[in-house]
Amino acid sequence: MILGFSVGIALLIALADVFVNIKEKKPGKVIHTLFRDTILVFLFHFGVMKYIFKIENVYSSAHEGAYVFNTISFCFLTGAVYFLLNTLCQKFSLGEDEPVKMKHGNRAVKVLSSVFFCLGTAALTGTIWGKDFFGDLTPDQILINLNSPTEGTDASVYISGVENVVLVTALFTAIFIILTSTDKKLVLTLKEKAVTVFPRIAMRTASMVIALSILIGGCGFGIQEFQLVDLYHSYLTASTFIEDNFADPSTVKITFPEKKRNLIHIYLESMENTFLSKELGGFCEDNLIPHLYDLLKEGVSFSHDKKLPGGFQESTGAGWSVASMVNMGTGLPMKVPDKQNQYGDAENFLPGATAIGDILKEQGYEQTVMFGANADFGGLTYYFQSHGDYTIIDHKEVKKRGYVPENYKVFWGYEDDKLYEYAKDELTRLYETGKPFHLMMETADTHTPEGYLSPSAPKPYDSKYANAVRYSQEQTVEFIRWIQAQPFYENTTIVVIGDHLTMAKKFIESLEGIKKYHRSCYNLIINPAGDLGDIPEERRFSRDWAVFDMFPTILASIGCEIEGDRLGIGTNLFSERDTVFEEFGVDYVNDELVKRSNFYNFNILIK
Repeated sequence: MILGFSVGIALLIALADVFVNIKEKKPGKVIHTLFRDTILVFLFHFGVMKYIFKIENVYSSAHEGAYVFNTISFCFLTGAVYFLLNTLCQKFSLGEDEPVKMKHGNRAVKVLSSVFFCLGTAALTGTIWGKDFFGDLTPDQILINLNSPTEGTDASVYISGVENVVLVTALFTAIFIILTSTDKKLVLTLKEKAVTVFPRIAMRTASMVIALSILIGGCGFGIQEFQLVDLYHSYLTASTFIEDNFADPSTVKITFPEKKRNLIHIYLESMENTFLSKELGGFCEDNLIPHLYDLLKEGVSFSHDKKLPGGFQESTGAGWSVASMVNMGTGLPMKVPDKQNQYGDAENFLPGATAIGDILKEQGYEQTVMFGANADFGGLTYYFQSHGDYTIIDHKEVKKRGYVPENYKVFWGYEDDKLYEYAKDELTRLYETGKPFHLMMETADTHTPEGYLSPSAPKPYDSKYANAVRYSQEQTVEFIRWIQAQPFYENTTIVVIGDHLTMAKKFIESLEGIKKYHRSCYNLIINPAGDLGDIPEERRFSRDWAVFDMFPTILASIGCEIEGDRLGIGTNLFSERDTVFEEFGVDYVNDELVKRSNFYNFNILIK
């Protein structure tokens, strides 16, 4: 609504300019003026709101009440100022006309400098926005997401991207064009003698130098911040690390217990141990996840530290939700696809990999995966269909089933309150099938940048994200308590794990001194099979492990015996075998995983 009003007001100002300042109203001139003025008034209004009044997401539909009235009023004011200045410029000339020599060359320089400036500004603003909105994006994440489906992305991502990249780029490019596109030279009249102060050629030269500087600087900044040179050099070098340390799940002997255990795997979006208080090993003043902390006493958690809390070390190709699921499901990193795989084809999402869904399907498990978002995002629909034939309950499916109205959209789809309620119904259905079952689900309310806060959630903190985290963990534990009260719980293992470090950059940077703290994700396995809950401390603490180690670990937690205790490049953490991080070192393994793997390209990405 705000966007529409702003464009409408800008168009009214443009019409006023046409009627007042254009004497000969030729069609071409009128159209040009309308187009130019509408864009400029709109962009200048956007600039005033963003840079003078410091408004985030100026045209977001989330704004209401007085903000809408104030925004429209300022748009009128901005337009009026523009109209007055434009009228004055029509009355007074600041320069002196000069016959234009090399007319086409002059025009080419103006166009090229404007294009260079626009591209450089886009690279600069795009990099700044990407780092601020998503945090420390890795180059593999950027390239993989560019090659993956984006259906179901939360609208706020697009709004923020348009405002902070497209509109900001357009605003500064418009200012650049206004300041540099004049065909007049600046002259002063001294003692009745005209003296040229700034000739046209100087203007053109200066504009081209500025434009090239912005282009080179903006592109260089983006390349440096996103480490694209390192990625390029790494992919020039081949590594045999994956091949040398790969245990093929399709051939490794995996023995299931006579009575197969159910598995519930809960991915908690961006859930970090950082959210604990400093006294408990986190880095917040207050404990934002008290219920999850208390839950740690009821299961097995693996820590990089000598005590709880702790978690996995960051690994290449695992730092976002889709990649985390692939790592935990296949024991392999998610690597940049070659031309033969784009992660967006029903028959072509890691067809050479054997995932946990494939293994459990073969053992007769009934499997469901649930998302509050659209499972098409990142190609997850293809992944879960081709690796386990899961029943997929996502945003599309709940609308199809009539759980929510057809036009229902909250945050990434539907909120976690509903996700947990639907999961209870699905667990009941799975149990009644009489088969062993596997339910996987991922929350979304703690997603970047500020999360989603349920209307029923308390708000003890000034930070929206802190409140979202606090409420999310409370809902998670309530759901687990419900599971523990069900008849199937005795024969069920629950895995609860943060999928990756949070990308809520503003919240993390508000924690003074956070760079000196070792951030890690929450992890807990509740009710593992047999006596696994009593493993010695040396196998739980001071461990260097990665998300791909969860693949064999999860299977072990439901009573599977794995020959060699390795699947993919992941190691069963319950066993006495070292992980690849412990065997070779974290930095070495990550460096190797960045490099091109011909084995991965020709055995995992294709089949």
